[in-house]
Amino acid sequence: MRVQHRHIIYVQGYDPRGLAQYYRMFRTELRKFGRLYPLAATITRPQSAPDGETASWTIETKGEDWETRTHYDFLRTEDFIQNDLAWPIWRTVFHAVVIYWRLVFGGTIARFWKANWRFATFITYPHFLLFIEALGSLGVAFAFGWGLEALGIPPFLSIAASAALFVAVLGTALKYTENLTYLLYLLSDTIWTWEFSHRQRPEWDQRIDRFAQHLVNVAKTSDAEEIVIVGHSSGSFLGVEMLARALKLDPELGRHGPRIVLLTIGGNFPIVGFHAASRDFRDHLRQLAVEPSVDWIDCQSRKDVMNFYPFDPVAGHGIDVGAARRNPTIVPVRFREIIKPEHYNRFRWKFFRVHFQFVMANERPHAYDFFMIVCGPVPLKERMANQQAALDIAAGDAGAREMAWNRLENTPNDSPTAPQTGRMEPTAARGG
Repeated sequence: MRVQHRHIIYVQGYDPRGLAQYYRMFRTELRKFGRLYPLAATITRPQSAPDGETASWTIETKGEDWETRTHYDFLRTEDFIQNDLAWPIWRTVFHAVVIYWRLVFGGTIARFWKANWRFATFITYPHFLLFIEALGSLGVAFAFGWGLEALGIPPFLSIAASAALFVAVLGTALKYTENLTYLLYLLSDTIWTWEFSHRQRPEWDQRIDRFAQHLVNVAKTSDAEEIVIVGHSSGSFLGVEMLARALKLDPELGRHGPRIVLLTIGGNFPIVGFHAASRDFRDHLRQLAVEPSVDWIDCQSRKDVMNFYPFDPVAGHGIDVGAARRNPTIVPVRFREIIKPEHYNRFRWKFFRVHFQFVMANERPHAYDFFMIVCGPVPLKERMANQQAALDIAAGDAGAREMAWNRLENTPNDSPTAPQTGRMEPTAARGG
């Protein structure tokens, strides 16, 4: 029952910061984790694989009556994302606007609104902001053109000069307000998810195939008790893709080695799954919903506008597998319960900060604790099936810990199904 060795495979979302910044954040949050509970944690420096596509480090965590070693793999895709963000501004804007209107006229935006109005608002926000900045730039260009005509400049020259000024002002505004608005980043994200959904990013598919092979290799060689695939944000649907492709490479993946668990946190599956072209992805969701050799835990938070809450990743895509369904177990997370009130009120409206709380340290002991999931002694499936016992093991005294271990050992092995965890959104039809 106690995990002495765990292997984490972390699938990042659409985040250009990459290994260096993620590792610094992880190390900082690990220190906070060590101060919250009676334990000591040490971490090694990251080591990159020869191909540069993965990096790994090890965490040794010691509690009062347990010790766990965690091997942590960070799957790297920041090179692709940085290439996207290096596009000329005009190309990003034009491409994203065309895609957005295809989403509108294809009905996909309406399905987003039906499934989760907060996320639909968030995905519309950069286009609304782009419209406001374009109006301001147009006003400047119009005033400039009017001034030229007042000076006697021929109309065709003043119109041409005004058009050039409009492009220059809008490009400058977008560039120098990016650190405040994240507009170009969000437009690039829209482009990527559309193209990935329509299989127009072969370089991504090829790398996911290699990540799937990495998972197969780890499962064959690791002595860990459990392998946890963590997919955060867009990494949620990338994690589904990787695991499904790994099962295709090795159908016995979860039967001959460590327990395989998929943990999706802050997920946004519909941005891929609601496209009619994403039939393969929906087939992968269907496969994982009934796969007996893997467990899938999906954690959602209402406060995070960048994930779909409440949303059933299987039924929400119109997938009905009947009584054969066993995945995912859907777990709601309340950030208000894991963060001190004074800090929560400070960042509750900072959407990116809220979104990353899924992978940051708690400020209060709680059953959902990313670093206890990564470093603690309780297997992930049992942690989610008996959350109070997992919390007692982390923060209780010796007597409470002993009783908690006894409760875990007597917990039924079957995980709760999605409908048992709370109300989910109605099924959204597909198209677009």
